[in-house]
Amino acid sequence: MKQLAIVLVAFVCGAVALAGADAVFDYTSRTEFCISCHTMRWNYEEYKTTVHYKNRLGIKTECADCHVPKPFFPKVVSKIVALKDVYHQFAGTIDTREKFDAHRWAMANRVWDKMKASDSRECRSCHEYQDMDLSAQAKIALRRHEKAAMEGKSCIECHQGIVHQIPRAPAETAAARR
Repeated sequence: MKQLAIVLVAFVCGAVALAGADAVFDYTSRTEFCISCHTMRWNYEEYKTTVHYKNRLGIKTECADCHVPKPFFPKVVSKIVALKDVYHQFAGTIDTREKFDAHRWAMANRVWDKMKASDSRECRSCHEYQDMDLSAQAKIALRRHEKAAMEGKSCIECHQGIVHQIPRAPAETAAARR
């Protein structure tokens, strides 16, 4: 009987800890938290000029819709990885626009690689090929979406820069300074 009580207490404590962690993850996934806590305000200003922020349907995505997985364990991994951004903000690596821009290419590529590895899971929570009304799209979009669906392409392979500006590659940045 004592062992059952110990197992039950451990289970309840674990469930409370998981629920608490999930609540913290949800709080720290809010757009307001993201842009107040580290240097995402420049990205936020770009995002406000896109259809993901303001559109004819009144549907708006938030930072977490694209950057934080909904399943719990991928969300945990994402939050652990995101700690490096917080570290670099406080360490002064990306705390000014100039420093941020200097690291932006590498940061963007990490996000793109993550999205490609997950088959654009976060994009697909809103956009699925089978749910698209291709006949309502422009001919070029229709052809490209049909081809991408047949080839099994991930959204991010074609849609880099749809919410944030595509940063300059390091060689482009160096050439622009000359």
